[in-house]
Amino acid sequence: MQKKTEKWSVKDSAELYRIREWGAGYFDISESGDVVVTPFLNDKKVSVSLLDVISGIKVRGYDMPVLLRIEDILDSQVIQLHESFRAAIAGLGYKGEFKGVFPIKVNPKKAVIDAITCIGKEYHHGLEVGSKAELIAALSFLKDKEACLICNGYKDREFIELGLFACKMGYKCFFVLEMPSELDLIFKCSRTLDIRPLLGVRLKISTKGGGHWTDSGGDNSLFGLTVFQIVEVFERLKEAGMQDCLQMLHYHLGSQIPNIRDIRSSIQEASRVYAGLVKEGAVMGYFDLGGGFAVDYDGSNTSDTNSRNYNFDEYCVDIIEAVMEVLDHEEISHPTIITESGRVTVAYYSVLLFNIFDTSNVDQISLPDKLEKETPDVIMNMMEALETLNMENIQECYNDALYYKEQVLQLFKTGDLSLKQRALADKIFWCILCGIGDYLKKLADIPKSLKDIDIALCDTYYGNFSIFQSLPDFWAIDHIFPVMPVHRLNEKPSKNGIIADITCDCDGKIDRFIDRHGVSKKLKLHEVLKNQDYYIGVFLVGAYQETLGDFHNLLGNTNVMSIRVYKNGTYSFVQETEGGSVADILSYVDYTPKKMVKRFRLTAEQAVLENLISPEQRRKITMIYEQCLRGYTYFNDKDEKI
Repeated sequence: MQKKTEKWSVKDSAELYRIREWGAGYFDISESGDVVVTPFLNDKKVSVSLLDVISGIKVRGYDMPVLLRIEDILDSQVIQLHESFRAAIAGLGYKGEFKGVFPIKVNPKKAVIDAITCIGKEYHHGLEVGSKAELIAALSFLKDKEACLICNGYKDREFIELGLFACKMGYKCFFVLEMPSELDLIFKCSRTLDIRPLLGVRLKISTKGGGHWTDSGGDNSLFGLTVFQIVEVFERLKEAGMQDCLQMLHYHLGSQIPNIRDIRSSIQEASRVYAGLVKEGAVMGYFDLGGGFAVDYDGSNTSDTNSRNYNFDEYCVDIIEAVMEVLDHEEISHPTIITESGRVTVAYYSVLLFNIFDTSNVDQISLPDKLEKETPDVIMNMMEALETLNMENIQECYNDALYYKEQVLQLFKTGDLSLKQRALADKIFWCILCGIGDYLKKLADIPKSLKDIDIALCDTYYGNFSIFQSLPDFWAIDHIFPVMPVHRLNEKPSKNGIIADITCDCDGKIDRFIDRHGVSKKLKLHEVLKNQDYYIGVFLVGAYQETLGDFHNLLGNTNVMSIRVYKNGTYSFVQETEGGSVADILSYVDYTPKKMVKRFRLTAEQAVLENLISPEQRRKITMIYEQCLRGYTYFNDKDEKI
């Protein structure tokens, strides 16, 4: 067992991984060096060790990787959103209400929608849908008739008819017009069913927000109506005697808006449009500000893409103030404010947990004690550079190493170096880089030409997961998530590493990490000890990641475990969903597992006839084939005999 380093503490680990900055009070490190979950913001004494949870998962027969959901965090986020708005409304004397809605697309899993509609009852927290399937899901869970049901997206006849009947049943179901032509079909369905709709219009707002999704706003955004189109829609409603149906103005600045000034600016613009509609005779009463409430993924509390420069209270106060500033001046009644806060609601409550099953260490290369007499000069020169390396000549030695490496490659291509000689030269080259790297650790000012050596020397930690399945935003849009070990945090991490997944894809790696100074290309990790599991957690993955993932390399859904924590510090597993088997995933891409087994048995029987295998071996290989079909798609390190 590795001894604890006396000069390293859990406080050092907390600062290194910035867990107390991005954790929003939900994650910390215990004195024993484990990441702990503290799901109750008003009671920090209640915590649960993630390592203990992992042990519980394994005892229950589930393997890594696992998506862990902490349901109490979901509760806390919904409560915090509403209580912050209540405080802002009371403190500023706002005369309207706040009603939140959760966009189903952010995380459409049944467990999520069930939990949000349950905890949201007290606050009349509703749902936002953007498709027919989402509307069907919402109507099966949303029982609170005071909550709002917002219908965005393109709508066909079935969608509209279902929504109209929802209105008839007492739901506050709003159709938000994304394009002027939708009004014709709504008119037709409304007259046929004799049900008056609740309507909103989506404003194509000119203000643009920062971050990955800046194109969601602005004049060239894909969705919404221009101001002149909104005016034309209202004129048509008046002509049809349905002007009272228009009750909502909606806009969406974008997802993950890092700068509160952009949010405030967009509200000022949209509030003017809202006031103008009221003056034109629209009933109105509801003002939907869309999504955008960001998550501070890197803990910097700045306007950077992966952060935000505001908290819950500041967000709510700025919204209320901005709406009041415009509407009070125009003497317009305060509307019910709606936000479609999805990301900030669910991001914190999911953690991806996986084990490291292997590493590659460039600093463990061994060289022969003595080179053979017939060793080529270029390799002897490289060896001399290694032996004479010191603090004063690191730049010269680095330049020589690069020069000799190129010579080695050319000689190998022309057949003047053997494979073993090429291998020896490669070993010497990496030993030179390792030596330079050791000296660079002692320098306060590293030369620009040598700054990337520590990146080249990073170890690769092979993780039992798939980037494409579990972290698609990291791969697709360079989104940053907090990544760190979940135990051994009272030990000093001695390695620089990157994390590779098991997809056999060059993009299947995590090589951008949170750092005090921005984004780092390496992560401090511990040496993996023999016969001891090493677990990594990727945090704040509850938004979008569960449904955007694909089956690259036919790696399927992970096991999913949900826990609920109790005030006495205990917890229980309240939901368990087994990850996809190999047979499941093959079925998704049009294979028929039963037919595959039958064909493989025939193939194996043919091998028996050709005396390639024995009947006994046929039995074993078919057993292995069928067992693999039933098994988990991820790496299995169990040594089980058949």
